[in-house]
Amino acid sequence: MNATAVNQSDCPEVKVPVPLFFTIGVVSLAENLLVVVAIIRNRNLHSPMYCFICSLAAFNTIASLTKTWENLMIVFSDVGHLEKKGSSEKNLDDVMDSLLCMSFVGSISSFLAIAMERYITIFYALRYHNIMTMRRTGAILGVIWTTCGVSAVLMVRFFDSKFIMICFVVFFVLSLAIICFLYVYMFMLARIHARKIAALPTSSRGKCQQQRWRGSSMRGALTLTILFGAFVVCWAPFFLHLIIIMVCPMNPYCECYRSLFQLHVVLLMSHALIDPAIYAFRSAELRHTFRKMLLCSDWKWYT
Repeated sequence: MNATAVNQSDCPEVKVPVPLFFTIGVVSLAENLLVVVAIIRNRNLHSPMYCFICSLAAFNTIASLTKTWENLMIVFSDVGHLEKKGSSEKNLDDVMDSLLCMSFVGSISSFLAIAMERYITIFYALRYHNIMTMRRTGAILGVIWTTCGVSAVLMVRFFDSKFIMICFVVFFVLSLAIICFLYVYMFMLARIHARKIAALPTSSRGKCQQQRWRGSSMRGALTLTILFGAFVVCWAPFFLHLIIIMVCPMNPYCECYRSLFQLHVVLLMSHALIDPAIYAFRSAELRHTFRKMLLCSDWKWYT
């Protein structure tokens, strides 16, 4: 029995209704736009960490907009208003693929930047404001967005090349390894520092202040760890799909996994839906800003 037959009989392709794709895309688009606007409007959130979170939300917005746009094209195609193999439709599809690649590379680059910022916050607190200036933060964001734009175009332009696909997967795995190492190292050192602070012969008030600051920094690191965990869970099945395409394109068992591709895309889109909920749950300042925006109260710049 060949792979095609297995895919058609034993492992039929799992179809996800287009309205579900469209609903997830619209809701996640609204949520991430709310995060971007909230961080821009509230000056209390104008710090390097929230700038990187804003960048992450912006990349999620691009991903949500791209998938919503693609679903609209599918609907128009089904009712006969678009040709699935037309040249203009092919160009639009390339643009959407490019934007989706850009949002992925940008998301994981933002996580890398956030991990480094948290590391500096916790272990270089006295020099933090000299190291993480807003000018350097802007430069880092400029490099991230420029690199993501260029790499996305190259990925889509030469995606048929197996080398590009391998680079895409290697970047994902290597970035995961670096971020995981940083977070594990960060939490291990934080425990050691907490013990040293407890052993210092200082006043109880000084200890309380140090422990309160360290606890606040670790809470921020924990929030970003949760965000990163959600990213891995939502994106890993898609990258396993890419690996399977390269390693065993005709194996019947691999074909069964590939039949779940639309579910992998739903997970991928759900990442942009989950992130804002984590922001709102973990950040009191963001919750306060969201409440003011949604209730349309005090529509001036917060100070």
